[in-house]
Amino acid sequence: MRDPATSQELFARARDAMPGGVSSPVRAFGAVGGSPLFVQRAEGARIYDVDGNDFLDYVMSWGPLILGHAHAATVAAIAEQASRGTSFGAPHLAELELAETVRGVYPGVERVRFTSSGTEAVQSAVRLARAATGRSHIVKFEGCYHGHGDGMLVAAGSGAITLGQPSSAGVPADIAGLTLVLGLDDVTPLRALMRGRGGEVAAIVVEPMPANNGLLLQRPEFLQAIRELATDHGALVLFDEVISGFRVARGGAAELYGVEPDLVTFGKILGGGVPCGAFAGRSELMEQLAPNGPTYHAGTLSGNPLAMVAGLETIRALADGRVYGELEELGARMEEGVARIVRDGGFPVRLVREGSVFWLSFSADQPPRRADQIPEGAAEPYAKFFRGCLSRGVCLAPSAFEVGFLSAAHRPADIDETVDVFAAALRDAFA
Repeated sequence: MRDPATSQELFARARDAMPGGVSSPVRAFGAVGGSPLFVQRAEGARIYDVDGNDFLDYVMSWGPLILGHAHAATVAAIAEQASRGTSFGAPHLAELELAETVRGVYPGVERVRFTSSGTEAVQSAVRLARAATGRSHIVKFEGCYHGHGDGMLVAAGSGAITLGQPSSAGVPADIAGLTLVLGLDDVTPLRALMRGRGGEVAAIVVEPMPANNGLLLQRPEFLQAIRELATDHGALVLFDEVISGFRVARGGAAELYGVEPDLVTFGKILGGGVPCGAFAGRSELMEQLAPNGPTYHAGTLSGNPLAMVAGLETIRALADGRVYGELEELGARMEEGVARIVRDGGFPVRLVREGSVFWLSFSADQPPRRADQIPEGAAEPYAKFFRGCLSRGVCLAPSAFEVGFLSAAHRPADIDETVDVFAAALRDAFA
């Protein structure tokens, strides 16, 4: 790896111009040490920094790039659309076609409303749930991250965990008090809460595949219990599929686990690497949105044509299932390789995986299903491991609590190279 002098100089400038030098906290490398890479370009499975280094990338823009960086057909669709206009502020064909595509693949979805981010989608879906039920409270689960809306920054995951801030300054206590927090993978307290306060609960909000505080894979039985308890008490189920949507299956985690929510939020892959989000659900709920109903949502760039064509190109490329099959083979290859080096080296590490999403759990225990099962101190060896990987040309998320992503641009040889790098970096971490 070449001297990252130019990246360091740019980061010094960035700290002068932006809080922390970044537009999203985890990018600052605060949890792993050192200075962030300044990326010059990316192609396929690799990113290239301003210092002339290239890296096998498993961040993949935090999940949207299931087809890889600068996917040719997606880039061509964006370029063609840009030549016709980058924003209309009016209905257009690609917006309609993407809505119809989502409706055609996700269980139970009849109407789709586009937003510009996953955070906005969750905020709007929660407002709709409250309007539809006439109730104010929501239930969420510790470690699940649903964007940075005020009511969701309570026992959140993602960067809030990395920063040691399970909540956030600036969130009024009155708003936080409307969010009831439970632990994952335990039906008993959820059943007790709904028995006592179910009439106050508008929605039970959950990542069906929690992937912002490690990869906390849930049992389908737990998700089904959420579904049944919500129905019994007149509450709605809101699946946050910003990460898992179109990633683990075309129909997301709902298809994978066989549990159908009332409302769902999307982002990341939906926009094919261009900022985009959406919330969706049954028609009787979604028709309560303005202009048909009294629940307000609007957005100048919602349904932006660049995002719509990029999302269409991406989801169409996933239509025949071939990409999912290839990604499963790559994931299994990585899983087998990591199991081998862990066995041979005796490292207290496990690779947790669902399809093309993976996470290295720095513990010899069984993979956690709850945030409180992640061992204290896991971030320290991960930081050493991360730096060891980066120095050898493999880029992972700069946080022990973030997941990695495979793409259709990764090849078996890339996985083999990565496993070799993992082996060397683990020796560094536990020397």
